[in-house]
Amino acid sequence: MNSEIASKSDSDSSTTLVANGISKRYGKTLVVENISVSVTTGEVVGLLGPNGAGKTTSFYCIVGLIRMDTGTIYLGDKEITGAPMHLRARAGLGYLPQEASVFRRLTTYQNILTTVELHEGTSRDERQQRVEQLLQEFNLEKVRNNLGERLSGGERRRLEIARALASQPKFILLDEPFAGVDPISVADIKQNVRHLTSKGIGVLITDHNVRDTLDLCDRAYIVSEGHVIAEGTTEDILANEEVRRSYLGSEFKY
Repeated sequence: MNSEIASKSDSDSSTTLVANGISKRYGKTLVVENISVSVTTGEVVGLLGPNGAGKTTSFYCIVGLIRMDTGTIYLGDKEITGAPMHLRARAGLGYLPQEASVFRRLTTYQNILTTVELHEGTSRDERQQRVEQLLQEFNLEKVRNNLGERLSGGERRRLEIARALASQPKFILLDEPFAGVDPISVADIKQNVRHLTSKGIGVLITDHNVRDTLDLCDRAYIVSEGHVIAEGTTEDILANEEVRRSYLGSEFKY
């Protein structure tokens, strides 16, 4: 795999993140086989499935945390198949891990500023204006001087999303965004994700909170035993008998 980022001649892919034919083996165990996922800018797509299904491995291959054995990944017209995470980020792929990613001993303001300062060619005033804009955009003005370790779960998630947006990505991959937050914060996160899509950012989500994830997604892929067994709208997923049999259960209600 090429560790650099190569361009693709097909201009039609310029607004789509495409992972095609992902496979990953650990020893003799084939964890993921020929999984393909696409996300278009401005939409929310879920990558869901039971524990051990291969969804997390697939997700981490797209992020760049795990090197896949076969497959290709394109971000628009750029191939990022073998690119390290920092080059994927530079190409426009943001990532929000499940674990807390804020700096605990920095204030909310400083947390955002550290990301904004990574962009070259901007003046100090422009960087400060960008931070102020993000504080307002994500309703963080009241906690601007609070240390990261003092933030609530919902405030921390908003800050993490604001920091991800500060890097000006085309796509953001969210790993378990609903984990460890209360119902009010879940609604808040949904609103913030929709805010991202309103800006034309594509979002790929993996989460164990099936109901809230399906409620948020425009489309979803269901992974079971290392394969995609279904894809489509929430209605398509809920109507799929194999999905109910292997994942949701017959009693699942939406």
